[in-house]
Amino acid sequence: MLPMDIGDLIPPDDSVRLLSAALERMDYKTLYAAYSRMGRIETSPKRLFKILVYGYMNGIYSSRKLEQACRRDVNFMYLLGREKAPDHATIARFRSQRLKEVIDDLFAQLVRLLADVRELSLSSVFIDGTKLEANANRYSFVWKKSTQKHEQKLQEAMKRELPALVKEFNLRWYLGETIKVQHLKKLRKRLKTLQQQEGILFVYGRGQRKSPLQRALETVEEYLVRQKRYDDYNHSLGDRNSFSKTDRDATFMRMKEDHMKNGQLKPGYNATVAVDAEYIVAARISPERSDSQTLIPLLQELKKRGYTKPVADAGFESEENYTWCEENGQTAFIKPANYEQAKTKRYKSDIGKRENMPYDADSDSYRCHKGHPIRAAYEKKTKSKAGYTIVTTVYTCTECAGCLHKAQCIKGTSKIPLEDRNKNLYVSKPFLRQRQEMQARIQSPEGILLRMNRSIQVEGAFGVLKQDMNFRRFLLRGTIQVTTEFLLLCMGYNLNKLHNKIQSSRCGSHLHRLKAA
Repeated sequence: MLPMDIGDLIPPDDSVRLLSAALERMDYKTLYAAYSRMGRIETSPKRLFKILVYGYMNGIYSSRKLEQACRRDVNFMYLLGREKAPDHATIARFRSQRLKEVIDDLFAQLVRLLADVRELSLSSVFIDGTKLEANANRYSFVWKKSTQKHEQKLQEAMKRELPALVKEFNLRWYLGETIKVQHLKKLRKRLKTLQQQEGILFVYGRGQRKSPLQRALETVEEYLVRQKRYDDYNHSLGDRNSFSKTDRDATFMRMKEDHMKNGQLKPGYNATVAVDAEYIVAARISPERSDSQTLIPLLQELKKRGYTKPVADAGFESEENYTWCEENGQTAFIKPANYEQAKTKRYKSDIGKRENMPYDADSDSYRCHKGHPIRAAYEKKTKSKAGYTIVTTVYTCTECAGCLHKAQCIKGTSKIPLEDRNKNLYVSKPFLRQRQEMQARIQSPEGILLRMNRSIQVEGAFGVLKQDMNFRRFLLRGTIQVTTEFLLLCMGYNLNKLHNKIQSSRCGSHLHRLKAA
């Protein structure tokens, strides 16, 4: 029998044909440049890339399962052509080492291909984030407060014991406010020098009596090891409150998938995506737990591609994000954090809320439920995590003594008794103006249409990634490797979506239209 063409076994409308045709139109110069000029390439990098993307399209993420598919699955054989099936080590090495520097370029090329065939609107874009579990031990946590507490105890012990030790051996050693690693190294060096000068032999094992110099040197070395460990922890923590020892880029976050059903924190990453016409056009992996800190880096990337109407939910609201959008010509549609709550009867009847107090612009003061003025007392400046300066005006009421409504007006816990407290309002005037403008914008016909599409498109994308494609935990470790893996997943999702739109004759549709009840 003559050798059979594997392509004859694959239906004409199979997604593997679409993947092969789409990826053939991409430029792989950067990918081939990632390989050394010396040596032989057993499997074509382009074919390896096709295999990986097709694996992610079909929920096959393990390198061993991909190797098995290349040997048994007709579609994978079709992508390989006449080449020999690669082993799992080749696939894993290609994904972790070769792709990390070129995956951004390859993903951007696929987005441009979608734009060229007019599948993208390049106008409105829908943004949201989700938490995905890292490939790390769930109990390998390091907490910032715990590290600081133990480091402070170590510093107190060293300041208490080391001066006596230095005095005992008549050494010169500087003791500052904080004892650092270099200070301990100098002290250890001088103790070792003293040992060599006096010719003292150190003993080890049971039944041996250690000399005072040996005990002193062991104490310093123990302090040195502990201080090095705390310095290492603080460097890995940075601005975060926690990290995992297994994957130091991962932060402990609260996940929706809780196997213990007790709100347990698990190591993970915050995956933020931007969706246009149901396609993922940008993605970012961050160890930040808060969504608001991830918006501006994503918008900077989207601005280069021509997007001017970002649509996001309440988790992305902040004065810093509003101001960036205003300064960069972005017409944002971000739902205020109190949008849903402000509709409730309980919120509207709360006399302690600033929104329920009349404001006098001439005197720059509010009126409480009793009619007492709440005047501007002073301004305070704070900085966000990214360095943005926020100016807050503090309004204070001086007539709270003896007020019958004090318990309903002044909320919150404080060490100061209620009878000694006054009503304070903390107002950022720029943020207040921005929130009012955003409130009116999202309630316009365009805002209603875009917010409805946000809940369908970007939430739907996460539903497909997590449920249909069963991607709930990363295989690789480190922000760079995890980004590579997530962008491969997004490329697989986009090609699946394009295939679905072609089969259902929905190509060129960007927004879902509102339907009357």
